[in-house]
Amino acid sequence: MKKIFNVAIVGASGLIGRKFIEVLEKRRFPVGEIKLFASEKSRGKKMTAFGRSIELKTLDENSFKGTDIVFFSAGKNVALKYAPIAESQGAFVIDNSSAFRQNPDTALIIPEINGKSLNQYKNKIISNPNCSTAIALLPLFYLHKRYRLKRVIYTTYQGISGSGQRGIDDYKRCENGLIAQFFPINPTKNCIPKIGGFSKYGYTEEELKMVFETQKILGLTLPVSATCVRVPVLNCHAVSVDAEFEKEIYDEDVKSILKNAQGVRLADLPCQTLADGKDEILVGRIKRSFAFNNGLSFYCVGDNTLKGASLNAVQIAELLINSGRLC
Repeated sequence: MKKIFNVAIVGASGLIGRKFIEVLEKRRFPVGEIKLFASEKSRGKKMTAFGRSIELKTLDENSFKGTDIVFFSAGKNVALKYAPIAESQGAFVIDNSSAFRQNPDTALIIPEINGKSLNQYKNKIISNPNCSTAIALLPLFYLHKRYRLKRVIYTTYQGISGSGQRGIDDYKRCENGLIAQFFPINPTKNCIPKIGGFSKYGYTEEELKMVFETQKILGLTLPVSATCVRVPVLNCHAVSVDAEFEKEIYDEDVKSILKNAQGVRLADLPCQTLADGKDEILVGRIKRSFAFNNGLSFYCVGDNTLKGASLNAVQIAELLINSGRLC
């Protein structure tokens, strides 16, 4: 008989929280008891999940007793406060925020890339990577395995949904002729070259996430640069990748590698509408770089609410089961 697991979702009424439910249902995750948590304004409301009507509750220090796995998508501050409580009560935590990614004792996992490293961490808190990192790094990893990555430059074109429900609401507000309240300027008429607050050396927080996470997930110290741009597209993120490798590149070999890469699909013209709702990362516009020796440029697009968030998190949970850690 297939073992079932008691699951909790923190931020269940939000954009990614709802996606967690969809992906768990679609992949037939063995859910026993299910707890859904949301903010005070949503307390008492009901959501349908796994054929049940479930009341939304608010968090307290006893929320996770008897729970096997908790998916967090309620922001950094909520994760910092409650994820250690969930861990102390015996649950595995998969957190979609940046709260623990830079903690050396916390695994940062894309299952196809570094899933085997999960058992090296005793910590039961596991971090999901930044959405653009997950989308860009998956195809790049397969090329790295063959040619050995030397340096990489990212330019992202990130959909509005990456800013959460508040961003989506602001976008729709501006579509109706009102003034932006969440974004610094009208997101329906501009590409906004700022995601997150400014940090060191003129980089935004989002850009520094991609720098650090690329290095941690690949286990490499290498030069990484990123420019992250919010674009007037409702869903999905695109990333232009310029990479230099140590070994000589062969054009047909590159296409063969990507054609056979798990979670990747070649596309003549990868774009957001084709990637929307899809599990795979679409890759195209593959060409030799004129800037680097052994350089390669490609363009990839993925659904940031799926492989960039909920799907990757559920795949981590499946990895915990298959590795025997969650039993």
